Amino acid sequence: MTEPSISAFVGRLSAVPSGPGRNNFFDHTSPANAHRRRNLDAYLEEMLDRSPKVLLLGEAPGFRGMRITGVPFTNRTMFEGPANSFGLFGPGKGYVLPAEAAGVAAEPTATVMWEVLAELEFLPLLWSACPWHTHVPDQPLTNRTPTAAEAGLGSPFWRLLAELFPIETVVAVGNVAHRSLVRSGLDVPKVRHPAHGGRTGFKRGLEELLAAGMRG
Repeated sequence: MTEPSISAFVGRLSAVPSGPGRNNFFDHTSPANAHRRRNLDAYLEEMLDRSPKVLLLGEAPGFRGMRITGVPFTNRTMFEGPANSFGLFGPGKGYVLPAEAAGVAAEPTATVMWEVLAELEFLPLLWSACPWHTHVPDQPLTNRTPTAAEAGLGSPFWRLLAELFPIETVVAVGNVAHRSLVRSGLDVPKVRHPAHGGRTGFKRGLEELLAAGMRG
């Protein structure tokens, strides 16, 4: 059996067709998506060198976050400013924003995510239960909670990441991810999603897991 690779993973992800209310921003329908594919490839390759043992699985990309950048829990400003405390993103790291990113407001959840991870000095691999942007049909600049079927469509991708990386623990970030993982037969810990005022609960949940022996 051929060993899975980052490039094969990104290729498989890009091949999933979009649907009503679901945008695969990695596919080959738009030249801008090539930037997002390269950005995701760069993130995963660098994380492969970091050998994270924990996978944090969120809900789905937001239209001001991963939908623009191609990288989980990031926003435009992270690619334009200095590298973060982990040495990720920022100029000189090989990331390129598509032209449509100009002027897009920064996704606040991404900012909170990386602030908390920096405070805890904890660098997990980040991903989403549904790795495509789910939105209200005909309203692409909205976010919609993915259905169980859409999260199920995304399940093979977090499973592939768990094979590519030395993942020992999968943590659900929020209820959507937790339900998806439970449906997949996994009994996993859950932490509060950092969105909508969830920063404190999110940080507390990670602190408790780290104190209990979860290794980054």
